[in-house]
Amino acid sequence: MARGNFGERLKRERELREVTLEEITSATRIGPRFLEALENEDWEKLPGGVFNRGFVRSVARYLGLDEEALLAEYDLAHGTKISTANDHPENRIPSPPKWVTAAIVLGILVVLGGLVAGGIYGWKYYVAHHSLKQSQQEGTPVLPQPAPENLPATPPPSTAPPGVPSPTTLDLFVSAGSATHLLVQSDGNVVFDNDLTAGENRHFTASEGFQVTAADSSAVLLELNGQAMPPLGVPSASGTIKLSRKDLRQTTGGNSQP
Repeated sequence: MARGNFGERLKRERELREVTLEEITSATRIGPRFLEALENEDWEKLPGGVFNRGFVRSVARYLGLDEEALLAEYDLAHGTKISTANDHPENRIPSPPKWVTAAIVLGILVVLGGLVAGGIYGWKYYVAHHSLKQSQQEGTPVLPQPAPENLPATPPPSTAPPGVPSPTTLDLFVSAGSATHLLVQSDGNVVFDNDLTAGENRHFTASEGFQVTAADSSAVLLELNGQAMPPLGVPSASGTIKLSRKDLRQTTGGNSQP
């Protein structure tokens, strides 16, 4: 698709329905500068990645267009082939340290050693019991052999080494598109209360949930465990959003503050 076709079509569909950018912003909470960038195909003014696709999907849904068809046109115009797997960028999830892998391998070896020792003990017990039973049937008294000693006991199941995050841990990724003040509470505790500069990224973790407040709702973009979250509120105004595990299945918008 030639450059300009996607943006022109998006603008034409909006104008045919007599919908303004402000109306789309009010309904989808996508900043007007991002909507203009989509219609003008100014990709460098967009945050990129899953956020761009989320914008296109929201606009298509609001205008009553086929979401998948419009996303395909966006991919062609943007010159990328984005697969479903790229909705969760792997480069944002740090790989586990090497010692974690070594600890897991060691734990597996310990468990296997315990199984082998248990098998040897069971075999010796079986041989002794079988010999005793056979001797009794033949009428020859045979003293039972004592159970083998000094055999290593089967160790308890290995536990996960310290430092490995719980599978229920919530990970919040915050990306600042422009400078703003940010307040982040994790499980009810304030973990960040400072200014963010344009292009700055932050990571936070929690067990139960987050509460995020920004002086400019459209200045920050949020991802919870790799899933894009909706804007905090109306652009150019402060906004607050609460995030928990339920938002991983169905996202909800934040509450704007005057």
